[in-house]
Amino acid sequence: MGLRPLLVVNPRSGGGRTGKTFGSIRPAIESALGPVDVELTERPGHGIELASAGVLAGHPLVVAVGGDGTFNEVCNGVMAAGEAGRETRVGLIAQGTGGDFRRTLGIDHRLEHYLEALSSGRERKMDVGRFRYRAHDGGRRERYFVNILSAGMGGLVDQYVARAPAAVGGKAAYFLASLGALASCRVGRLRCQTTRSGKTEDRRIATYLIAICNGRYFGSGMKVAPMAAPDDGAFEVVSLGAPSKVAFALSSRKIYSGAHLGDPGVEHFACDRIDLDLENEEAREVFLLDVDGEPLGGLPVSIELVPGALTLRA
Repeated sequence: MGLRPLLVVNPRSGGGRTGKTFGSIRPAIESALGPVDVELTERPGHGIELASAGVLAGHPLVVAVGGDGTFNEVCNGVMAAGEAGRETRVGLIAQGTGGDFRRTLGIDHRLEHYLEALSSGRERKMDVGRFRYRAHDGGRRERYFVNILSAGMGGLVDQYVARAPAAVGGKAAYFLASLGALASCRVGRLRCQTTRSGKTEDRRIATYLIAICNGRYFGSGMKVAPMAAPDDGAFEVVSLGAPSKVAFALSSRKIYSGAHLGDPGVEHFACDRIDLDLENEEAREVFLLDVDGEPLGGLPVSIELVPGALTLRA
């Protein structure tokens, strides 16, 4: 291909720290990767446009420098480029608030570890989730996710995290946001249809949050799906139900260690397609989507796994 690697940098990630520190880390990046081209995101969704244009221009490697949301946008952009994207590698230098997908990849949060992964030549195929959902304006949209899509309390948490002061760190921001969301959330009574290996099953689920997991972590280190792997051809679905909000809060504390799976009201199953909608309309405005750490809309949502859709430099 011949072109330099492209870095898609979100200067607002990490509470604005990425924009302040990128100049100082660029020499180390270019020492590891050689000369790079850099594009800065200017608004939500801009990373999709930049990554897609980078693929079509022939960049062999597109690296997200930012949070999980930036990596999501880069992957969406590569997928949007169609067949050209199959020849492009994606990579990550995590600089955001949560850093959840890099935990699944087993990369320590140090610049030299990201650069070693990017320069190593090691590659792995990565599954992607394609989903159609109800956007905030009521229209239907299609997007991709690479880590976790959840419906329920997670979308409320995202809204509160987005409002948190930049000085509040990742875990503290998510903890405080979770308290606020817990006060406002409702149990969602879900109609759920799942498919695995061609076999379809209907379910009814009452839950505060349901997570469709390609990766293991969300919410800045919550190990919601310890068994998930982003290259095994299946989603791990974890539903966090509980008899009360207090019981839900107590169970949620166990998510950091993955010990929540045995609690009453918690369900787990695997699938490669899932369709979700609410039976109780009064919950619709607070039962929202959290997609790789970003709030996008609400139910209904239809999700299918696209196996081995991206090639990750890791």
